[in-house]
Amino acid sequence: MTAYRPPHIAASEITPERFFLNRRTFLATAVGGLVLGGATAARAAVLQALPSPYKLDEAMTPEEDVTSYNNYYEFGTGKGDPSANSGSFKPSPWTVKVDGMVGRPKEFGLEELLTFPLEERTYRMRCVEAWSMVIPWIGFPLAALLDKVEPLGSAKYVAFETVVRPEEMPGQAGYFQPLEWPYREGLRLDEARHPLTILSVGLYGRTLPNQNGAPIRLVVPWKYGFKGIKSIVRISLTETPPPCTWNLVAPNEYGFYANVNPAVDHPRWSQATENRIGEGGFFGANRRDTLPFNGYGDDVASLYAGMDLKANF
Repeated sequence: MTAYRPPHIAASEITPERFFLNRRTFLATAVGGLVLGGATAARAAVLQALPSPYKLDEAMTPEEDVTSYNNYYEFGTGKGDPSANSGSFKPSPWTVKVDGMVGRPKEFGLEELLTFPLEERTYRMRCVEAWSMVIPWIGFPLAALLDKVEPLGSAKYVAFETVVRPEEMPGQAGYFQPLEWPYREGLRLDEARHPLTILSVGLYGRTLPNQNGAPIRLVVPWKYGFKGIKSIVRISLTETPPPCTWNLVAPNEYGFYANVNPAVDHPRWSQATENRIGEGGFFGANRRDTLPFNGYGDDVASLYAGMDLKANF
C-alpha cells in the first residue's frame, strides 16, 4: 500500500511563534475553562492551533447549528437534548487510560493531552441519518498518542470507551436505557493510525462544548458520525475486533466499518443524498449527493482494497 503523505505546508501558512500562548498560559486557560463545567463555560477557553493542510473549499456549518443539533444519547435521544442537558457535566479533571496490547500502558491526564501539537482541521462530517456538516475541529492525530504507548505487533484493532456518569448524564439514568453503557467504538489499527484520524479537544477555536464531546473525542471524517465516540476515558489495543455499541444494538443497520457509502442504504432510508445543515434549514429541499468515503476516497480507499464494502458496511 502506498504510504499516505499529507500536502506540503508552505512556510507562509505556518503561524508565527509570537501568536502562540506559552505552554503555561495555554494550559491554564484551556483547563481552567473546562474546570468550570457547563457547556458555555467550556467553550470560553480559547485554543491556539497550528494551521493545517486539511482544509475544505466549502462553507462551514454555523457554530450555533453544530453546538445545538447533536446525537449524544448520554444526554438524551433528541437532537436538542445534549445542549439542553449537559450543563452539569464536568469535563475536568480528566484522564484517558491507554492499555491492552501495548509496551508502555499509560494514563494520560488532560493537561498532558493538551500539550500535543494541535491543528485546526476542517472536515466534512456525515451522519447516518442523512445529514451532514462542515466543522473546524481542533485536535491532534490519534497516531501521536498511540506512539507514546508502543503498540505490540499483535495489536490489530483499537477499542474506545466513553465515561459513565449517570449523575451528570441524564441519558444514562433512569429505568429505560436506549443503549448499554459505556458507549463503545472501535477501529482497525491502520484506520486509527491514518493521518486523517484525530482526537479532538476543540472546535471553532475553543475547547469542546459538553454537548460535542468534551473534553476529548474521536473524529474519523470518512465514516458515519456514530463512530466519533465522545468523552473518551479508555483506549485499548486488541487482537480481535472490539464490540461497538450500535453494531451490537442493530447489526443489520450499523456495521463495524461505517464507511460513508452512498451505494449501501440504511434499511429505513437512502444514503444516496444528504441534507447539509445550515443550508435551507434542517429539513430543506437543498439536498446534495453523498460522496463515497464522504469525499475522502483519494486518501483512504486503499485501506479497503479487495474488500466487499457492501458486505463490510
